[in-house]
Amino acid sequence: MNRWIVAAVVFISSAAILVLEIVAGRILAPYVGVSLQTFTAIIGTILAAIAVGAWVGGRIADRFDPSRLLGLVLLAGAVLAVLSPAMVYVVGPSVAGESAIGIVGLAGIGFFLPAAVLSTVTPISAKLLLESLDDTGEVVGRLSAIGTAGALFGTFITGFFLVAAIPSQPITWVVGAVLLVLGVALSLPAGRATILGSVSVFFLSAMFAAALAAPCDHETAYACAVVTDRTGEGPTVRTLILDTFVNSVVDVEDPTYLSSRYTSVIDAVVAAQFPDGSLDVVYVGGGGYTLPRYYQATRDATATVLELDGELPAIAEEELGLVPGPWLVTDVGDARLGIRHYEPGSFDAAIADAFSGRTVPWHLTTVEFIEDVRTTLGPGGVYIMNVIDHPPLEFARAELATVAEVFDHIAVVAPEGYLAGARGGNFILVGSDRPIDDDTIERLVPRDELALVDAEAVAWFGDAPILTDEYAPADQLLSRP
Repeated sequence: MNRWIVAAVVFISSAAILVLEIVAGRILAPYVGVSLQTFTAIIGTILAAIAVGAWVGGRIADRFDPSRLLGLVLLAGAVLAVLSPAMVYVVGPSVAGESAIGIVGLAGIGFFLPAAVLSTVTPISAKLLLESLDDTGEVVGRLSAIGTAGALFGTFITGFFLVAAIPSQPITWVVGAVLLVLGVALSLPAGRATILGSVSVFFLSAMFAAALAAPCDHETAYACAVVTDRTGEGPTVRTLILDTFVNSVVDVEDPTYLSSRYTSVIDAVVAAQFPDGSLDVVYVGGGGYTLPRYYQATRDATATVLELDGELPAIAEEELGLVPGPWLVTDVGDARLGIRHYEPGSFDAAIADAFSGRTVPWHLTTVEFIEDVRTTLGPGGVYIMNVIDHPPLEFARAELATVAEVFDHIAVVAPEGYLAGARGGNFILVGSDRPIDDDTIERLVPRDELALVDAEAVAWFGDAPILTDEYAPADQLLSRP
């Protein structure tokens, strides 16, 4: 077989493995989130598959004709690539997203077999090209380099282009189709029955996978987004769900509607620190734009929204009642970088709500980030952070300790049972360089809420670690229900 054809096959099969690895993060996210554990599980699964595939590929290449094997392996890889999302969609709902074993298991069910099968291509190709022991090093080294180049191509084309251009499941179809074409071309000598059978299996697999497509209204580059009616809360109330978790609840006709407990607590903190007047607010995370709409309607506030997912503003406009105008600026990009675009003293308040039940952007939890936020606040400005944690509350305590490193005054507001460590949910953390009015906060929030301020807040977080860019194990500290 022509060595350039073999080199192309190695390049494409290696690229396919890395395309699947990156897309795996999106396909798994609705069930296990996008935490450090998720990416650790995916990387570990793919590396294990590559190791097993290389070993098995070498063994079968020594026992069978490698010229016949190569096409069959590519056809099998095509079918498994197309089926990988379907396997996740079938098993995912039953997986406990906080369990390391469950996350690794789901990654393995979806992506181990396609990666392992495609990893047999390189040793089979090496066997195919070896003519004598004298050129073993050259052949193996060349194919290894070509495979690495293919992996780099797959990584960059997926991360920078494909994920932003098309949904994740069709990406696996594209991978499968390319492998199918290569497999058919290399299997032509094997006869029509083999080709027709393989093509039939491929298209049946594609139909099965399409039937089990992820239930997304919108698949963005970062989330599976669903907009639903809010049962029992009125005909105009909508819920934005990102990766199976409720992100925002809005009334498309009434921007003053606040459904969530934690949004009411945030409003109480803002009212305590700024009883009246217009506000300039920066939001870390936009979601459904619940609070930006609310403060524009109630306080004539301007809003600067730092939102990573560039598709969420359009969803908010089209389905959640957001009416943009001069009052609103959406800065699409990572908030860690975006906050540095603004002059000192630009804002009265900063509200951070970029966390979900299974997603913790750790780089937004550190002293360094909070210091950047503090710089943008004017005199007496307030930093308000929504944190979701459950007993033993290690993450919430560590985050409040971190806020205390930056601001002169701190507070934590939550139901008494939450603060006692009996149960968990949303904790509102507050930092400011002027005293925090806990009496007003407690008067405005529901009766079972408490505001622990300054010394009481310090006692609450105790000896919790301070999170920095050097040390911020947010995923490991966070406890999920």
